[in-house]
Amino acid sequence: MNILVSEWIKMRSVRGTWVMAVSTVIVTILVSLVGVTGLVGEGAVVPDDFDPTAAGFKGILVGQLLIAALGSQAITNEYASGQILSTLSLVPRRRTLLLAKLAVVVMIAVPTGAATVVGAFGASQATLAAAGWPVATLADPEVLRAVACAVVYLVLGSVLGLVFGVITRSSSGALAIIVTVALLIPALAPGIPGVVGQVAGTYWPTTAGQASYTVVSTGSLSPLGGLAVLTITTIWTAAAASLVFSRRDV
Repeated sequence: MNILVSEWIKMRSVRGTWVMAVSTVIVTILVSLVGVTGLVGEGAVVPDDFDPTAAGFKGILVGQLLIAALGSQAITNEYASGQILSTLSLVPRRRTLLLAKLAVVVMIAVPTGAATVVGAFGASQATLAAAGWPVATLADPEVLRAVACAVVYLVLGSVLGLVFGVITRSSSGALAIIVTVALLIPALAPGIPGVVGQVAGTYWPTTAGQASYTVVSTGSLSPLGGLAVLTITTIWTAAAASLVFSRRDV
């Protein structure tokens, strides 16, 4: 418990933690609004398979980078300042230390993710309603599930940020991996020919995870199945980071 309290004090006392948390909320909402505004422009026609819930979550593509950066800061700041040496001397049980950092990151990511998703959903649905387009409400079938899954998606993004920070020991290194995993590979996957492209376009962890916060499914993977793929990937990546952290000198 003392380790958990210590890690909480570290995270809450760093200004960057709250800058990244607030930035995640604001930027995600703004990008979602930009996406919806562009969608309902003059002369636009409502597509047959239009999903107002998923349309309002376009900003999550950017928000996941910011919340991952928040997660990585839980350890990369200590490597940058050299404080990691004193931390490890006080807490030699490295896996216990990593679990404490993980718990604190999740404690911050859950309310941050909830505020982000609720804000993006409310603002985007209001914009759609003003344009006369179909809207989603929490009372509609599957919408509440999609909202909850979007929050979980962001929380898992913060965990991935932490574990990549553990592996790379660098904020820029962790962010580079997150950008590659979350944006670059999903963008390139559809262009890969054959079965490899089809599998990558469906089962790549972040692509699969993004299917979890849709209501109108357009792929072969169910929303909860997509979230399961991302969750399992996160767990295995965290296990690998724990192994690296426990066996590396520093």
